[in-house]
Amino acid sequence: MRKDTPKISSISGKEIATMSAYGYKDYTILKKVLKILGWCVVISVAIMLYLSIFVIFIYSINSNKSVNEFGEVTLKWYKEIWTHRMLRTSIINTFAVSLVATLLSTIFGTLIAIGIYSAAKKKQKWMMLLNNIPLLNADIVTGISLMLIFSLLLRIFPYIFGFPTLIIAHVYFTLPYVILNVLPKLREMDPNLIDAALDLGVKPKKAIWKVVVPAVKSGILSGVLMAFTMSFDDFVISYFTTGNGFDNLSIWIYGSIGRKDLTPAVYAFNSLVIFGAMAILLSVNAVRRKNLKRSRKS
Repeated sequence: MRKDTPKISSISGKEIATMSAYGYKDYTILKKVLKILGWCVVISVAIMLYLSIFVIFIYSINSNKSVNEFGEVTLKWYKEIWTHRMLRTSIINTFAVSLVATLLSTIFGTLIAIGIYSAAKKKQKWMMLLNNIPLLNADIVTGISLMLIFSLLLRIFPYIFGFPTLIIAHVYFTLPYVILNVLPKLREMDPNLIDAALDLGVKPKKAIWKVVVPAVKSGILSGVLMAFTMSFDDFVISYFTTGNGFDNLSIWIYGSIGRKDLTPAVYAFNSLVIFGAMAILLSVNAVRRKNLKRSRKS
């Protein structure tokens, strides 16, 4: 008997209506194929994202300097991070520039965000347009334009290139990130908080520090993390605005590749940065889960 033969009811003697008679089609096989394809895409993206991290870690424990040959498993390159003078200096320079630029960007960015929030709507649009220009500009355009501006100041400040120019350049392109992270939190804040503080006799400066900053601290923290990440990771703008032998890590790596004397200790430092970032993220998630559990119990 064929599968498509209609079934006859034993009671009425008539054909029993099937789902296919109403236009139903079975997509079970298609759903399984799409599910498999989805997993293939997810796995492919994960490999593309994390394969480079895994390869760098393998190079960091390879006793052979050559990337084409693997010798023995060793941790000597992790020790060389602190003994290699040029690498150690570039790491210190990187952290110094990133920390100072992040601190300045956070202070000025928070104050500017408060000013934008307090301004009229028309002024807010113009100020936000000016704030977004550094974000939309290409890094190479920003780097060259800042280099030309700093070059005009050489007659007044002959040693301006180096740490000062890097700080100014990094503050220039990290400041908008702080503003964009603080502004949404200001809009979520109760607009009557500042007025209430002023009515109670609190001075404006103290009201900002005691009322506004605690209300938007999550936005400030997000701005700090983003500003530090962008500053720590920057190469193009730093390359055009540095000078007088002051190199951060990215510039030093670029120069070492050109001289073909790159030490595998760089791979070890990159691995430490990755593991440190993962540890921070896992810790933050663990703390959030604990807070959620406590809030649910209470």
